[in-house]
Amino acid sequence: MASPSIDSTRVIGDASALAEEQADRVKAAGAADKKRRARRWTGALVRIASLVTFLSIWEFGGGMLDPSLFATPSRVAVASVGMIASGELWQYLAPSLLVMLYGFSIAVVVGILLGLLLARYWVLDTATGFYITFLYSTPMVALIPLIVIWAGHDNAAKTVVLFLFAFFPIVINTYQGVKNVSPELVEVGRAFRCSEGALWRHVVLPAALPFVVTGLRLALGRGLIGMVTADLYMAISGIGYLIVRTASTYQMDKMFVPIVTLGLLGLVLNWLLRLVEIWVAPWTRTGTRD
Repeated sequence: MASPSIDSTRVIGDASALAEEQADRVKAAGAADKKRRARRWTGALVRIASLVTFLSIWEFGGGMLDPSLFATPSRVAVASVGMIASGELWQYLAPSLLVMLYGFSIAVVVGILLGLLLARYWVLDTATGFYITFLYSTPMVALIPLIVIWAGHDNAAKTVVLFLFAFFPIVINTYQGVKNVSPELVEVGRAFRCSEGALWRHVVLPAALPFVVTGLRLALGRGLIGMVTADLYMAISGIGYLIVRTASTYQMDKMFVPIVTLGLLGLVLNWLLRLVEIWVAPWTRTGTRD
């Protein structure tokens, strides 16, 4: 039989070991947090250095070219201030953004729902899956004359074009996300007697979410392409027409303004999608992506 002194010594030793373990965890967490902050600062400095280098090369290299064929960042900045102050940029950008909102929203809803249905029901996948592959392989520009005949040249036709550009990455990535869910996770859910709805809410959808967000990002880029394509082929309006008009009159500084605007718009929208992903699924956040 152990003496009280031996028992108390053992308790003190266990408490000391536990305290040391907790201190090590706190120290490790602090070191990891410090490393993440240092990585963020390093990443920011690398981006700034890259941007400064790129703009410098553009400025000095572009200055050696014919101004009627190329524009430097300084000229583009001056032109952008003038176009924003006069309202010219917003006049052409607003209709395109409205089409982008309608077409992309419809593509998100239809694409995610159809992707889930195709992944869930084998018969539906077998019956309609090859249609999606066929249409995805067809250049969307080739369908524009048909869309013009059916829907005319107004915003409805441009919305259809943008929908077709954005729809397929969403439905395909959603489908693949559901199909790539680990069967072991599904079996564990069924072993705990999860209903079909609970299984989808707590197992399938969280596991497929990174694929869905990737599809949204791809669709966003293709949607911007579809937006400009619709402006070029279907109506004398929108930011695509602004690019063509300024290029045809050799206003290179003004031509680069909508192009840079589209690039910045894509960056901002992708950043917003990333924030939504972190808010909906915080477990997808990693130090290498932030």
